[in-house]
Amino acid sequence: MNDVLFVILRRLRRPLIALIAAYAVSVWGLVLIPGVDEQGNIVHLGFFHALYFISYTATTIGFGEIPYTFTDPQRAWTVVCVYLCVVAWAYTLGSIFHLSQDQTLRDALARRRFARRVSARQDPFVLIVGYGQSGITLARMLDRMGQHMVLVEIRGERAASIEIEEYQYSPLFLAADGRLPDVLVDAGVTHRKCIAMVALAGDDDTNQSVAICGTVLNPSLRIITRVHTPMAQANLESFRNIEPVNPFQSFANNIRLDMGSPERLRVIEWLSGLPGGACPESLNLPKGHWVVFGSGSFPEYFVAAFHDAGMTCTLAELDSSQQGGGMVLQYKAMTRETVLAEIGKAVGIVVCTDSDALNLATVNRVRLINPGIYVVIRQAHAANASLIDASMANLRFIQANVVSHKVRQRLTSPLLIRFLKHLDEDSGELARQTAALLEQHAGDKVPFMWVFDCFASYVGLREALAPEVDPPLTIGDLLINPEKPPERIPAVPLLLLRNRQEIALPAEDTRLLSGDRILFAGQRGGKELQRRFLLEPSPLTYVRTGVEPPRSWVFRRFLSRDG
Repeated sequence: MNDVLFVILRRLRRPLIALIAAYAVSVWGLVLIPGVDEQGNIVHLGFFHALYFISYTATTIGFGEIPYTFTDPQRAWTVVCVYLCVVAWAYTLGSIFHLSQDQTLRDALARRRFARRVSARQDPFVLIVGYGQSGITLARMLDRMGQHMVLVEIRGERAASIEIEEYQYSPLFLAADGRLPDVLVDAGVTHRKCIAMVALAGDDDTNQSVAICGTVLNPSLRIITRVHTPMAQANLESFRNIEPVNPFQSFANNIRLDMGSPERLRVIEWLSGLPGGACPESLNLPKGHWVVFGSGSFPEYFVAAFHDAGMTCTLAELDSSQQGGGMVLQYKAMTRETVLAEIGKAVGIVVCTDSDALNLATVNRVRLINPGIYVVIRQAHAANASLIDASMANLRFIQANVVSHKVRQRLTSPLLIRFLKHLDEDSGELARQTAALLEQHAGDKVPFMWVFDCFASYVGLREALAPEVDPPLTIGDLLINPEKPPERIPAVPLLLLRNRQEIALPAEDTRLLSGDRILFAGQRGGKELQRRFLLEPSPLTYVRTGVEPPRSWVFRRFLSRDG
C-alpha cells in the first residue's frame, strides 16, 4: 500500500465508518418497513431499490418515491434517513476538506509526484543531496553548462527556495532526508539516466551515510562526496566508486603549490575555473614564517602544506569564551607572550576557525601587532560575508567555491583529473608548455573542456581509421575547422588516453587509433565543430584532402561511372 492511500484511509477512517453506518441503517429500515403497492398489497422494498432511493435522497437530489408511493411510516423513516445521512455527509466532507490541508498527505502527494517525474526523465541528470551553499554553487555551475539535475534537501525552507531560483533547466527537488534508501530510490539513484550522485550535506557523518547507501543501491553509479577529516576520507576511499573531495586539503594544497610552483598552480586553476571566466592570477604568497590560527582538522592541513613548501609555521589553537559580555581569545598550549612573538616575526597568518566573528577579531588583533602582515581568512558562513569583507584579507577561503569547482571538474571532465595529476607530478615544464599553448590557441579565458571519442563505430571515422588509409588520421586533422579549412579550431589537445596509456600534451601529428580518447581545451563551439566529424565522413575527408566528396546516392553513382 502506497503512502498516499495509507494516509487517506487513516485520516478518513471514522468519517467513512459513520457514512457507511448511516447508509446501512437507512437501507435496513426501508427494507423492514412494509409498504403498499397500487393494488393495495403489502410489499417490502428490496435492498437494491432501498439503496437506490437512499443514494439520491441522502445527497438531496430527490427523484421521487419508487417503485410505488410510500406509506406514512416509510415517509417518517425517510425523514430520519435524510437528516442522518446529511449529517454523515457533512462530517465526511468536512474531514475531506481538512485532509486536503494535512501536511502529511501533501508531503506524500509531493513525494509521489516527484518520484513519477524522476522516473519519466529521458535526459541524463546529476543527483545532488544537500542544497547548502556548496550545493547552490554547484547547481548554478551545472545549469550554466546545460546539465539537468535532481536535488534532495532535508530542510523544507531551503528546498522551497529552489522554485524561485533562476535556472535554465529547472531541477526536480524533494524536501526529504537523503540518508533514507527509499528517498534516494525516488530521487533516481537507480535510474538508468542518473550519471552521478553528489553528497553535499553539512557534516561528514551524513555524507558518509548518503554515499554508502547510494553505492549499496547502485554499485555502478559514480558517487562524489564532500569530507572534512582524514578519517572520513579514508573510510570512503575504500569504496571503489566513491570519490571524496576534501576542500580543506584542496585549499591547503593550492597554498603549497603557490609557494613551490606558482606556474603549475596558475595552470591548474586556469583549467579548473568556470568556462568563459577570467584567467586566474598567481596568489603570490610571501615566503617566510607563518602563523596558523584555528581549531579542529583544518589548521593541520595548512601546517603540513607550509612544511612541504619549506616554510616554518606555528599553530596557535584558538578558543573563545564569553566573559563579562565580551569575547575573549584564548590560546591552547601556548602563552599569550609566545603568540605575540610569533606574530611579530611572521610574514603571514591563516585564520580558519568555524566562527566568522572570531576570525575577524583575530585578524584585527594581529594587525595591531604586525600591520603589514599577509592575511588568509576563512569564511565559514555565506550570511557573514560582510564580516569577512571588513577584514580586508589578502586571500579568502570559501568552502562552497572550492567544493563546487572540484566536483564540477570530476563530473564534466574525468580526463581532466588525469591531466591535473600529470601537472602535479611534473617538475614544472609541462605547466609552462600548457600555459603557452592555451594562450596561443585558446585565449586568456578559462577554456571549455570536452572529450573526443575516436571510435571506428562512428560513421564519420570508419574510413579514416582503416589501417590501409594513407596518410593516417592525426590529432591535427581534428583541429581543422570543417566549415572554413584550413582555419584552425581554437583548441589544445591536453591528454590522449589509449587503453591504459596516458600521453600529456600529445603532438598534433600523433596517429590516432580506434578507441583513443582525446581531452581538448578550447573556446566555446569547438566541441560542436568536432562533432561533425563523427556524424558523416564528408567533413573529415574535406579537411584532409580539400575536396568535398558527394553526399547523395545520385552523385556517388555519377562519380563511380566517371572513374
